[in-house]
Amino acid sequence: MRTTDFSQAPPQGRATAMFVGATRYRGPLSIVKLTLTWFRMVRDMKRMRGYRWHTIYWEFPYTLGTIAFFEDRDALLRFARSRHHRELMRWVTDGTRNATAGYIRLYNAEPEGYSNGAWRAEGGPMAHIETFTPLSTEDGAGPPVVRP
Repeated sequence: MRTTDFSQAPPQGRATAMFVGATRYRGPLSIVKLTLTWFRMVRDMKRMRGYRWHTIYWEFPYTLGTIAFFEDRDALLRFARSRHHRELMRWVTDGTRNATAGYIRLYNAEPEGYSNGAWRAEGGPMAHIETFTPLSTEDGAGPPVVRP
């Protein structure tokens, strides 16, 4: 079912801003040094108004990434200005002593989306959508959903 009410969704579903980023560190020593600031930064992030949820991921051999959800873009950007985040970014971007590559992407959720089952604010039953969400090249509604 299409909806704009995500009040029953888990924290990630209630967020409207998402951060995705990763850093390739120089080696194991850099990752050990990273933890000195990283744990303080995460503690602060979790306490900030607008924080919803985050997770980290690992890519061999020395890349650590983060996916984080915030209530809105302003909450995400307030976190980016926080003391420990700025300190960490200065350390990461200090030439190639600590890290050799990285990226950051910011995403905004559209007001409408989909929900079903237990996370529906409009009622308990699960429901199918009648039409697909239109592509940027389609006018009006998308084509009908055909069920076998």
